[in-house]
Amino acid sequence: MLTIHTAELLLPGGGLPAVPGGAVAVAGREIAATGAYEEVAAVCPGARVRRWPGVLTPGLVHPYGAELLDRAYHPDPREADELGTEPLTGPALDALALDDTRWGASARRGAQRLLAHGVTAIGGTPRRAAVADAVARTGLTVLPAAGTAAPAADGWTFRAPAGAYAGVLDARGAGQRADLAVFDGPGEGALCLATVLGGRLVHRRR
Repeated sequence: MLTIHTAELLLPGGGLPAVPGGAVAVAGREIAATGAYEEVAAVCPGARVRRWPGVLTPGLVHPYGAELLDRAYHPDPREADELGTEPLTGPALDALALDDTRWGASARRGAQRLLAHGVTAIGGTPRRAAVADAVARTGLTVLPAAGTAAPAADGWTFRAPAGAYAGVLDARGAGQRADLAVFDGPGEGALCLATVLGGRLVHRRR
């Protein structure tokens, strides 16, 4: 199915200027066209249209995503009373003595939280087989590692650096995998409203 995603502002990435009322057409798993909504709609007649408030961007890259999934435990909501809701590291992680099953489940929850923040690609390859399998099943793109260890202060957060886009939404994006994110504003602290991974809407904030 051909779908057009449009928002108040399109930030294409790659240092390109913002496009007011911009749009991205998605055919299956791939980007079919990008640009002003009127232009995209003209070349994609009959497409379903999803209109979003805020800002439409390429999906984000979390440069320390592999570490975030490979070296932290993401508690199940049913464990919140005992373990809390934030990722566990260090002695708290060691005390859990996780097996592969729990590592895989943790990675799936962590990946879903990344998607809920507009992240569609991670830096680094997970070392644990169960985590790598969970990442592959989720569909996140795996990119080379950032080259440095995750900063102690914020390495376990879910904010990717502003502008850390996984692709560019201009003519170069046509034929590439449709990884998109929608935010309620352009700033670094903006809230992710929706995430599209490989053409699929995998997160939508209610």
